[in-house]
Amino acid sequence: MTSPANLRYSLDHEWINIDGEEATIGITQYAADQLGSIVFVELPEEGDSFESGEVYGEVESVKSVSELLIPVGGEIIAINEALEDAPETINDDPYGAGWLVRVRVEDSGDFDDLIDNAAYDASIA
Repeated sequence: MTSPANLRYSLDHEWINIDGEEATIGITQYAADQLGSIVFVELPEEGDSFESGEVYGEVESVKSVSELLIPVGGEIIAINEALEDAPETINDDPYGAGWLVRVRVEDSGDFDDLIDNAAYDASIA
């Protein structure tokens, strides 16, 4: 499995699509596969702020409950409300319709801690 080259990654299995001062965040295909069938997602409220590395939500699958760690600090500007009724979208399309949150990034230096797809793929090999 090769992760998309246009994204950045955290070692906590989250992908980040950077667009200026905003970032869209989701979990990787590897994480979705490890979790199994996702049945519930708990996401923050729009307007909530988090520091890089803080817990911002949870993903529950038939196997376990996993905390979501935000890879970049900032304010939540959008959440994927469609996941409330269809959390399995994360399993089906983790890099597209299964995105979790959009963040207005406070410190672009947080991007320095992210890795490219080759480094991420090597970390899960």
